[in-house]
Amino acid sequence: MRQAGRYLPEYRAIREKTDFLGLCKTPELAAEVTVQPVEIIGVDAAILFSDILVIPEAMGMPLELIESRGPVFHDPIRAASDIDKLSNDILGRLQYVFDAIKLTKKRLNERVPLIGFAGAPWTLMCYMVEGKGSKNFETVKSFCYQQPKEAHRLLDMLADRVIEYLKAKIAAGCDTVQVFDTWAGVLSPRDLDEFVLPYVAKICDDLKTDGAPVIYFPKGIQDTAKLASLNCSALGIDWTKDIAKAKTEADGKVVQGNLDPCVLFASKEKIRSEVEQIFDAVGTGGGHVFNLGHGILPETPVENARYLVDCVKELSSAKQDQAATS
Repeated sequence: MRQAGRYLPEYRAIREKTDFLGLCKTPELAAEVTVQPVEIIGVDAAILFSDILVIPEAMGMPLELIESRGPVFHDPIRAASDIDKLSNDILGRLQYVFDAIKLTKKRLNERVPLIGFAGAPWTLMCYMVEGKGSKNFETVKSFCYQQPKEAHRLLDMLADRVIEYLKAKIAAGCDTVQVFDTWAGVLSPRDLDEFVLPYVAKICDDLKTDGAPVIYFPKGIQDTAKLASLNCSALGIDWTKDIAKAKTEADGKVVQGNLDPCVLFASKEKIRSEVEQIFDAVGTGGGHVFNLGHGILPETPVENARYLVDCVKELSSAKQDQAATS
């Protein structure tokens, strides 16, 4: 969950050399910032440094990442003719990602696994149609309601691109892949069923991974039971959902989460207490990957992030000992 980022002084030092997209597109630098959290805070897996919007950019939409505004597409999708202009030939334009994976794997030297990720079709479409981040998503929702045929055409196209992109990431060396659906929670349950889940299901069904686990993280979705039938290994859970209930609803899938990132601004006593509560909630039967419920925030104290990791490792070890003797 954005484990590399502005909370690390070492990351900020590298960012002084280049802008965000330049960092994503320079394999040596991307590999360096990917490995930083492993070496500085001791996480058990590395997340390849990149951005979900490299796919629409590779499809032919010029992307600008503005520090104060976030991502901007100056020529957003609004009609069928805009979709017609998109390219399906993306892998050659994303070679820098695969080069970064190979360099990162070499630097990690099998210490921890490497996670690659992509945006889910709905979340990618939100940015591509809105042209930027949004509070109400009125433009993309209007597009879906007024031009449903074109919305489905774009979503299907994006699902195909995500599948080939994640396949290529696994082939380059990623041990696990995750599909981020940051804006899944802005839709009604009916629209979720129409515009989100069929395309995530297509990705999960068609993504042949040779055993690499697939994680789906739909932020803001409370009905975990609705996701249980997806052909993925794990479901990411944000902090607004009770993780014990989510684990029950997940029907045997691994659950990943779900500490509120703002807990990392609390005292060490509070951090430990919150970690203990999550461990108590998921029990001793396994099937849980501890994580934040969303991305680590830029102002997070590094010592608190490191303390969190230490707490998780200590409590996890104790939990395994308890399960072994019970």
